[in-house]
Amino acid sequence: MSELGEFLRQRRARIQPSDVGLPELGRRRRVPGLRREEVAQLAGVSVDYYVRLEQGRGDGVSAEVLDAVARVLRLDATERGHLHDLARPPRGTHRRAPRQVGPGLRLVLDGLALPAFVLDRCMDVRAWNAAADAVIGFAELPPGERNMARHAFLTEHGARLYPEFERVAADTVAHLRLDAARHPDDPELAALVAELNAHSPLFAELWARHGVREKASGRKLLLHPRAGELDFGYETLAPPGEPGLLLVVYTAEPGSVTAERLAALTAAATAAVPA
Repeated sequence: MSELGEFLRQRRARIQPSDVGLPELGRRRRVPGLRREEVAQLAGVSVDYYVRLEQGRGDGVSAEVLDAVARVLRLDATERGHLHDLARPPRGTHRRAPRQVGPGLRLVLDGLALPAFVLDRCMDVRAWNAAADAVIGFAELPPGERNMARHAFLTEHGARLYPEFERVAADTVAHLRLDAARHPDDPELAALVAELNAHSPLFAELWARHGVREKASGRKLLLHPRAGELDFGYETLAPPGEPGLLLVVYTAEPGSVTAERLAALTAAATAAVPA
């Protein structure tokens, strides 16, 4: 089944007829959620048209039809955008970011006391500051492991770092799934997904769920080997003039235990640097 068809099937499976005002009629359903003909009826399209959409034969489908289907399936804004990307794949969008971040962004990183690092769309860590290194230890990682997805799914260090590993894993996959639809012609992104699918059963299981999520803001709980538990918020920003890159900043409430532990970590890291 196509990516589009699988996404639609997954999403209609979670909607019950009663959720959209349809009678149950007492008939036993062979599949969970809405039937394809019910989605078509509620979206105002023919059954044949909707079936072709689920089969990945939606060439030329209008934005209005996709929005109608999204409304029936109760997609949120991120899922709605993902549906549009799957049905009308962007073309000519592949442009890899330079391996080195620009000098302006480097100054921003070094000027932040909070942990901050730069990711590309493959979740490769392109740059980091001293606080981020003190918390995550980027400098000690082999270059191939300086990728937040590989680090989480393919290394013991990554699994130990996140006490809420299942949530982190689901969020990571959902972010990659979203970017894969936005950049279907990116061979490095496709290769990363193939690698993780092949070597991590958990990644493969989560990938098959078709969850999507923007990496915008949230909470990140870390377990540092020396400092103990660190409870950060995080904010993700797209730096102007740096296409394909994201600046991730971990935040801590002033006066919090995490802020105190972070200050101790960064002070110890600074003291360990030879003069």
